[in-house]
Amino acid sequence: MNKHLAPLPDPCTTGKPFERMKIPLFPLDVVLFPGLPLPLHIFEPRYRQMIAECVVADVPFGVVRAQRDGLAVVGCTAQVLRILQSYPDGRSDILTQGIDRFEIEQLIDRDEDNRGFLQAEVDLIPDTGEPAVRSAREECVALHFEALHLLGEGQPSMHLNLDAPVAYILAASMPADLNFQQALLAMRSDAERTETLLTYYRAALPKLRSGAKASKRGSANGHIM
Repeated sequence: MNKHLAPLPDPCTTGKPFERMKIPLFPLDVVLFPGLPLPLHIFEPRYRQMIAECVVADVPFGVVRAQRDGLAVVGCTAQVLRILQSYPDGRSDILTQGIDRFEIEQLIDRDEDNRGFLQAEVDLIPDTGEPAVRSAREECVALHFEALHLLGEGQPSMHLNLDAPVAYILAASMPADLNFQQALLAMRSDAERTETLLTYYRAALPKLRSGAKASKRGSANGHIM
């Protein structure tokens, strides 16, 4: 099995409005965004079974954030692109890609079909709001890379088409907490996600700039022998 990463889907058009489907769930301490890759190491027997079934049927599974008080309501379907490595003991390394956002409507009792992994009835949730304007995307990208530079994160390699949504790509590579990323995933428009990122950068960058200046001044005061 060897699929390529698909182009980032337009969240304003992907999926059918509130399409109901039954999918297996993979609770993880991560937020997956549509169009973004997610490598996984599969070792638990129940998830080895789940991935094997998804590969054979060529169907997605749901990645949903595991929180202290239970599962997040909104998650993202993931498609297995390829098996990177299979181990003699049944473990495997796989590469997946986020496809569509979903909202959990009902968890399915595991005893119904004797499967060890969790399943749910979910609704696919495409965007219902407006796309961001190009100028907002341009500013968001500029502030994003400035923040990464000030944090010493380096410049990640990414292809950005400013005529299409960029919020998911930026959010996946930014050093933000999972609560913030989960809130972005649940938003229903590219414009709202982009504006939220802009607000985040505008609030964080003055502190980052001040910290960078203070560090520069300190390094100019001498050095330890």
